[in-house]
Amino acid sequence: MKVLVLAPPMGAVGGVQQYTATLIRGLEEVLGAANVRLIAVPGEAEARIGGSVALRRSVKARFLSRVIWQAMRWRPNLIVCTHLGVALAALRVKSLSGIPYWIVVHGIEVWGDLPPAKLRALRQAQRLIANSKFTLDATVSRHALTGKATGILPPAFQESELAASSLAIESPEGQEHIRPTVLTVGRLAESERYKGHDMMLDAWVKVRQQIPDGMYVIVGDGDDRHRLETRAKGLGIFDSVKFAGAISGAALHKYYDACHVFALPARTDLDPRAPRGEGFGIVFLEAMSHGKPVVGPRAGAPAEFIHDREHGILVDPTKPQEIAEALIELLRHRELAEQMGRAGKEWVRQEYSFEKFRERLKGILSSVAKEQM
Repeated sequence: MKVLVLAPPMGAVGGVQQYTATLIRGLEEVLGAANVRLIAVPGEAEARIGGSVALRRSVKARFLSRVIWQAMRWRPNLIVCTHLGVALAALRVKSLSGIPYWIVVHGIEVWGDLPPAKLRALRQAQRLIANSKFTLDATVSRHALTGKATGILPPAFQESELAASSLAIESPEGQEHIRPTVLTVGRLAESERYKGHDMMLDAWVKVRQQIPDGMYVIVGDGDDRHRLETRAKGLGIFDSVKFAGAISGAALHKYYDACHVFALPARTDLDPRAPRGEGFGIVFLEAMSHGKPVVGPRAGAPAEFIHDREHGILVDPTKPQEIAEALIELLRHRELAEQMGRAGKEWVRQEYSFEKFRERLKGILSSVAKEQM
């Protein structure tokens, strides 16, 4: 079986790029490296007036021509699109040659209303592969795709990340490991306020009343940072909130290792005009791999793999009081927090390793082969 993988630009470091790299590796191990080829969009999206980003027409044209040429010359049995944005090329190839294609769906790019061309590409895909059941169900419901062949293939947590998380690493400042510390990791972007930084700041006011020496560390940067810093000052908690900014991977391991609790009360909103939310939530796996209990949303994709009262505490992400109560419980009861952290760490190793990803991928490919016999 020969598989041609189509992907967005691979120059950036992001969730889709990491997923694509994992998928390529998995396909090569299952099918053999000679039977797997990758074509990525040859250029990054550029900013437009109004804040949106888009690819140049010339970049799209080069990508399409390369995909058609490779498909006609190599004749793959299947094309896998790791993002809806590249599926139009696969749709064109299917119309010319009949080669079927799959689409990997991740979250907000398929939760809302779609332009006609992308909707047609989605509906004509032979199979949809989703990173979570929540993403799959939301996509099928939104676009009336009942009966479509599907599969769920969660991302894998890289072995290098798991190895790094097992090391005892010195705290970034040398102090956070002493103070009761809560960590949030995520972009501070106006477009991503659903991640819940505002709710965390409101909750932190209540936490500080009960745990005066508590420290809240926020890792990440973006155009919403200044507003959040101003808000923390207005709430009178700025002296206990550290905005660490954007940091390297090695430094991030130190912050995970230094904290006592990880929290990201991300809201999910399936508004068809402007959907928001975590399609999976890889940062929770990162924290869990470090043996940290997590506070996450009771609804949405993260609730699929965070077991309430086992790996952490799930809360209503719109209620600061509920968030605060969860944080206070975990910070005060260290033995309980450590027990949840150990359970979460083992869960990540069992269910989200590359080996598990490859096993799931092999199962999906095997089921397809049986269907075609």
